[in-house]
Amino acid sequence: MKIRFVFILLLVNLNIALFSQEKNSRYSLGINYGQASLNNFILSDPDYNYKNEYLKVQINYLLSKKNKWSYELTIEPSIYFVQHQLLNEFFVTSDIPNYLALRELYTQKRCFNEYALNIGILVRYSLFKNLNTYMQASVGPMISGDDTERLKKGFAFSDILGLGFSWKQRKVIFDLRFTLRHNSNLDLAFPNSGHNSAGIETGISFKL
Repeated sequence: MKIRFVFILLLVNLNIALFSQEKNSRYSLGINYGQASLNNFILSDPDYNYKNEYLKVQINYLLSKKNKWSYELTIEPSIYFVQHQLLNEFFVTSDIPNYLALRELYTQKRCFNEYALNIGILVRYSLFKNLNTYMQASVGPMISGDDTERLKKGFAFSDILGLGFSWKQRKVIFDLRFTLRHNSNLDLAFPNSGHNSAGIETGISFKL
C-alpha cells in the first residue's frame, strides 16, 4: 500500500509542476508503477520464485517522426522491491563452499531492493488519433541489494522488452505495458544464472 500511495503522491506533484509549462517540446516526463513475477502464465521455473513491485521515472525524447511511426529515446531510473525464494535446494550443488548454509539461507523468503538505470529505444505506431501501440527495448546497469543462488550481490545489468498501448489527451499520456525482464552480470561474478520476470505496468507522462 505504501508504494501505491507514493506513486499517487508523485503523480499529483508532477501534474502541478508540468502543467505550469506552456511550450511543447520533444520531451515527456512521467512515472510508472508495475508488478512482475516468475512462475506465471508466461514464464515458469521450478527452481525459484522471484517477484517485484517497482517505481520508475520515465523520460522520453522524440528522435524522429514520419507518418504514423515515431522513434523515441527512453531513460528509466527505477527501484524494484524484490521478494525471492529458492524452491529447489539442490540447485545449490555440493561443490560450492558452505553449500548447506547457503541452501538454508536461500530457501527462506527474503526481500531486498534493486536499483536500475535502463536506456533504450521506443518505436511507436499510431493506431488512431490519440491511441498508439509501441515496442520498447532497453538495457542498463543495476545494483542488487543481496545475493541469491542465481545472481551475485552488487553490479549487474537489467534487460527489458516491453509491448504496450498509450492514450494521449492534450499533454497527458496514459500507458499500459506488458514487460519481460532479465537480470544478469555477463559473468563478471559468480553466480550468474540471473532472474527472469514478466509483468504489467501502468503510468502517466506529461509532454513538456
